Amino acid sequence: MDTRQLKTLLAIQSHGTFAHAADVVGLTPSAVSQQIQALEDELRVSIFDRSTRPPRLTPSGLQVLEMAKDILQREEDTKASLRGDQIAGTLMLGSVRSSALNLLPRALVQMRQRYPDLKSSLRVSLSSTLIADVAAGRLDAAIVAEHVGFPNALRWSPFLREPLWLIAPSGTTSTDPIELLNTRPYIRFRSAVPLANLIDTEVSRLGVVTNDVAEMDTIGSIVTCVRQGLGISVVPHVALQEPEDVGILRLPFGFPQVTRQIGIVERTVSPRGEIIAKLHSVLSELCGEYGVERSA
Repeated sequence: MDTRQLKTLLAIQSHGTFAHAADVVGLTPSAVSQQIQALEDELRVSIFDRSTRPPRLTPSGLQVLEMAKDILQREEDTKASLRGDQIAGTLMLGSVRSSALNLLPRALVQMRQRYPDLKSSLRVSLSSTLIADVAAGRLDAAIVAEHVGFPNALRWSPFLREPLWLIAPSGTTSTDPIELLNTRPYIRFRSAVPLANLIDTEVSRLGVVTNDVAEMDTIGSIVTCVRQGLGISVVPHVALQEPEDVGILRLPFGFPQVTRQIGIVERTVSPRGEIIAKLHSVLSELCGEYGVERSA
């Protein structure tokens, strides 16, 4: 199997037709067809359904495409390692759709500035999917909240330990969290993530009965609604970093104040361990006083 064939396959998938791919890889359309035909003969599968115009990937072709991406990434990473340039190649990264995602773009920009040969590919998904993909090697690492049941082959390292705040619109005079939770309209965070369960568990433990006026599945939307005066809610510290959030009333949530942790999950034996350690350090720095250093 020739990696040039695999690069041609990716070019076809990216640009839609054999002709456009030929321009990208510097071959004639006939040579592109010959490369794909040779790859099909070697693998004994049909990669493209040629009865359509343009040809479409078959189910087997989709599998070959994923294999090609994996092989080419490993080739790139191995070349970087052999050059002695460990902070290079492509970091395949996942993240939960969380307020912590606000930190990740800034961290990746800093990583790009410090290590210009490093590329990153980010995918957002559910924590259970991301953990499985890290374990299977489809991702190098993922940003997930503290989780139960990490497989033994994985390591989770927190970079953020932050408090949760009860937030209320500007001008709210009461500073008693229990009174506010019992009397003010409440915006509930409803999502299949650990943070939502953490908040609901503490509300129940406090013995309050909230007056729910809305349920939302993103923290950013909740903060916006509180800022506009719709009601009160509970959010993590990292969600309150914008200048317009300065006027929002913040009170400690829980007795003692509840905290949550976000970290990086990776394989315990990983060829990208050095890069992941650098990323952890950058994320920890961005978290300021709530940053957590990586344990040895």
